[in-house]
Amino acid sequence: MRVLGMISGTSHDGIDVAAVDFALAGGVLEGRVGYTASTPYPAELRARLIAALPPAQTTLAEVCVLDTLIGQSFATAAAAAISAGGPVDLIVSHGQTVYHWVEDTHARGTLQIGQPAWIGERTGVPVLSDVRVRDIAAGGHGAPLVSVLDGLLLGGRAGGAAALNLGGIANMTVVREGELYAYDIGPANALIDAVVTSRGLNARGFDEAGAIAAAGRVDARLLEVLLDEPYYRLPAPKSTGKELFHLAYVEAAVAKAGLRAEDAGPAATGAASAAAEAIGDADLVATLTELTVRTVARDVRAAGVGALVVSGGGCRNPMIMDGLRAALPGVEVAPSDDYGAPADDKEAIAFALIGWLTAHGLPGTVPGGTGARAPRVLGTLTPGAGPLVLPTPLAEPPRSLVLSSRRIAGPPGRPS
Repeated sequence: MRVLGMISGTSHDGIDVAAVDFALAGGVLEGRVGYTASTPYPAELRARLIAALPPAQTTLAEVCVLDTLIGQSFATAAAAAISAGGPVDLIVSHGQTVYHWVEDTHARGTLQIGQPAWIGERTGVPVLSDVRVRDIAAGGHGAPLVSVLDGLLLGGRAGGAAALNLGGIANMTVVREGELYAYDIGPANALIDAVVTSRGLNARGFDEAGAIAAAGRVDARLLEVLLDEPYYRLPAPKSTGKELFHLAYVEAAVAKAGLRAEDAGPAATGAASAAAEAIGDADLVATLTELTVRTVARDVRAAGVGALVVSGGGCRNPMIMDGLRAALPGVEVAPSDDYGAPADDKEAIAFALIGWLTAHGLPGTVPGGTGARAPRVLGTLTPGAGPLVLPTPLAEPPRSLVLSSRRIAGPPGRPS
């Protein structure tokens, strides 16, 4: 069965896609990664999306418009993948998260937009969407769903391993001696990207190759304030997002540390803030980068694993990766590419896997990964051009997953 996985992550910069051919042989699921691409959102759409995200106020009219425009963008990316990489049997669209509702440490709801009917109409292929909410209805956090892939891929590794995804939010799956648990650690690129975008430090909206952070120094006062965030002290399972970690959060931390942004003046911040010591852009980005390193390294040490397998846009940032290696001298730190899962495409591959599982009547969650009461089959199906035909259900899930690649690369773009 050939499945196309699609996602726009918490960096909300574009759509990652991966087509995977799955075949089950003796309890081992083999996945061959074919076409992959990362397609940036049109600049106007991304700006409109950012303007509507928390903590901004928006309207139902704007949500409706964005639901359509993002759905059409996903449809275009799916059609391009099928044109370049060949037909698929199922499309899985994660869509774009615009709100993740967590209250009193419990996930109450989640909203991903990008209307799947546009994808089904454009391609004629059935679409699985809305993949997180069933887990939330079962008492879970609906995240991180990539933990089902991590468990199958890393379950047999001696000494245990942790799979780390560095998107807008850093999430980690720990697999050790038959045990699996997963949760969101905190911000990976979210705060860095917010500062880089708001201050126009890079036209692409992120710290490419860590160049800005490399030019700055970590401010100890600000880092201390940032590390005092109560979320880090919550037990797993837990989840978070840009509802908490956004530009205003950085600005409040800067003020609490007795600092101010380098070019802020009385008109923007008040006379008292203007008298505070300025922190330069590079120092601010360096400090936010160190925040990611510190919070991740602390949790990896606590997990007691021998290997850290890293994916997502942050694994292309040498300031983060070198920082993790320095902070974790006894841990092998490597990109997920070394395990058959291309680091830039791992989340799209994970959603393709969830599609294969749902199509065969199998759960796409692991309770230890999300905190749900029990595993659940995920998603809502939108028919394609013809009758909806699913494979014969399987009684047992695969024991492990082996990934290989014969990738046809699509247009270049920044991974989410």
